[in-house]
Amino acid sequence: MNAQDVLNFLQDNPDFFAEHPDLLAELNVPHDTGAAISLTERQIATLREKNSQLQAKLSELVGFGEENDAISTKVHRLTLSLLRSESFESSSQSLYTHLLEDFAVPHVQLRIWNSILKRPLPEFVEVSEALRFEAADLQHPRCGPATAGEILEWFGEDADKLRSWALIPLRRDAQVFGMLALGSEDPQRFFAEMGTLYVERIGDLVSAAVLRYVG
Repeated sequence: MNAQDVLNFLQDNPDFFAEHPDLLAELNVPHDTGAAISLTERQIATLREKNSQLQAKLSELVGFGEENDAISTKVHRLTLSLLRSESFESSSQSLYTHLLEDFAVPHVQLRIWNSILKRPLPEFVEVSEALRFEAADLQHPRCGPATAGEILEWFGEDADKLRSWALIPLRRDAQVFGMLALGSEDPQRFFAEMGTLYVERIGDLVSAAVLRYVG
């Protein structure tokens, strides 16, 4: 009989130790300390280790849940604020205020094109055709290092400070009519592998809010 035979026997006879309880006290197995302990003690130690691992995992999941709840609450407040806005100017101001104060995003730029509404505001400054095509190709927000180019220039004097950003296309059905750019000095604030669910939802909210005015 080899080790596999013993393993197979115990798996096929799960009540073996229940029928021979004295054997548990007689069996000794090596411990991490080098001392021999009974099989029962080893089982208890193993269960404690597994319990500790499960507790750590549970704490991690609770932390994720609390973080998601906090973000969801912030998105809700932004939604209510945009719904109460009665003009493009008040909508954009609400957006900037909530992103800065609630979401702690230090740099925000909004650009609109193909708009019926015209205003002498930074949001309506003309963008290049190349950028419009680039934005149209975005199926989801793009997060990652802030790179040189036309979008970086939107941030003016703050452009040199940016290390990461999230570029969020604004859509009218399937057509992209603008972009929301969020910038940070922290290179890890927006990174390529991050989840973008809430970022996409903010993009949907902003799109719906400004479409009431830009046509």
